[in-house]
Amino acid sequence: MPTLPQPDGVRTIASRIVDAIRAQIANAVYPPGSRLPSSRALAADLGVSRATVTAAYEQLAAEGYLEVRQGARPQVPKGLKLDGLKLDGLSPNDLKPDGLKTERPVPPDTGAPPPRLSEFGRRLAGLPMQHLPGPDAPVIDFRYGELAASDFPTLTWKRAVDAAILCRPSRLRYGDPSGSPELRSALQAYLWRARGLRCDPDQIIVVNGSQQGLDLSVRLLLDPGEPAIIENPCYAAARDILTATGARLIPQMVDREGMRTERLPPARLAYVTPSHQFPLGSVMTISRRQDLLAWARACGATVIEDDYDGEYRFDVAPIPTLQTLDRARSVIYLGTVSKTLSPALRLGYLVVPRPLIQSFRAAKRLADRHTPALEQSALTELLASGAYERHVRRVRRRNGERRAALLAALRTRFGDGVRVDGAEAGLHVVAWLTRFPLEREAMIVSAARAAGVGVYPITPLYDPSALSGRPDSDRPDHPGLVIGYAGLDGREIAQGIERLGAALEILA
Repeated sequence: MPTLPQPDGVRTIASRIVDAIRAQIANAVYPPGSRLPSSRALAADLGVSRATVTAAYEQLAAEGYLEVRQGARPQVPKGLKLDGLKLDGLSPNDLKPDGLKTERPVPPDTGAPPPRLSEFGRRLAGLPMQHLPGPDAPVIDFRYGELAASDFPTLTWKRAVDAAILCRPSRLRYGDPSGSPELRSALQAYLWRARGLRCDPDQIIVVNGSQQGLDLSVRLLLDPGEPAIIENPCYAAARDILTATGARLIPQMVDREGMRTERLPPARLAYVTPSHQFPLGSVMTISRRQDLLAWARACGATVIEDDYDGEYRFDVAPIPTLQTLDRARSVIYLGTVSKTLSPALRLGYLVVPRPLIQSFRAAKRLADRHTPALEQSALTELLASGAYERHVRRVRRRNGERRAALLAALRTRFGDGVRVDGAEAGLHVVAWLTRFPLEREAMIVSAARAAGVGVYPITPLYDPSALSGRPDSDRPDHPGLVIGYAGLDGREIAQGIERLGAALEILA
């Protein structure tokens, strides 16, 4: 039977025979029309089983390198063209047991130009890649966007998945690109209860996390070169999506009342995080929300409202969404379970104005047909049973305790040497180290990592012009660290801040 692909470093005898024979055919050791040894003869020569050689011959026949007929030795097709097939580094002895290669031969570099990328591809190639934690990950990592595994409702989720598996349909088929009707109905009810958001189920598009929702929105609403408003500082992945699309970015500074909305220039789109600005944590005031919606009506723009962690409010009830004030239907609401259940689930949703429903359905279908049905069914069960909201209340309480532990540790270790922003909501804070100049931010991050602590600078989230030092720029004066705490317990938080403080003492 044909050989199966093997993991890196695991190569079967049959697959190594295939590699060697393929290279010998390409190098005209066996030219077109020539015959190879019988499977019995080659097996005896190599000291392997005949079944192994038969499997190699069948794989080569499937690839078109051999013609195999019952009772006849395999033959290289007479019409096989060797141009472009030549591989260096193999000889007839490579079929001997000691000479069987464990790696596929690599064709020599011919100097041919690389495949041409589109403008979109070239813009993507220029974007920085996010580095995931590796073997040298910090002992205590304050990376924002991560949750504690112990908070995940494992048993509840398992029961929901088991129930979904048992409810097998008569046929396995592709689902609705917008998401299952049951999930969309459950989301409609939840959004009304939890966020005061009114919509119909057909306005909801279920997506693979908020990242896909944002990507679809930007692709559908913007052409290359068109202007888009973003917050400054801003969620880096959102800025990358807009950059890859070719948008002309117009950064707007953020203060304690959210993004500044006075004198907004005309644009096609605005991306905002009004309920908990990322990363500074401010809440957009009602007057600025009204200004933003008036601006959108005046210039025919669409506002993307990213409500990435709106469920987490520790002083008062969660802030109502921007979409609830929208009378002109110019807001696309973007939600996710990445901050309530798990970022690994890749479940999010859009609420789109009615005129955009068909375009979003078509875009989602072309992107990936639909979001995985099993996860949709499990989330539907959690929403319908009330288990999701009970879970949110539970983790909100736990994260409130983590938040209190972090604030106490920062206050104890740094005193008036730190100023904290964004602590009223969400799952991270910004700690401004007021005893250090901004220029020492990279040194601080490196010193913390050497002490086994992962902290993340705020400057990469700013538009570069804001860091230029111009007199008219809103340049931060001190280093800022975006500190996430939802993935740690109280002991780890206290220990991590103590290590950070000790590392900074050396730099002071």
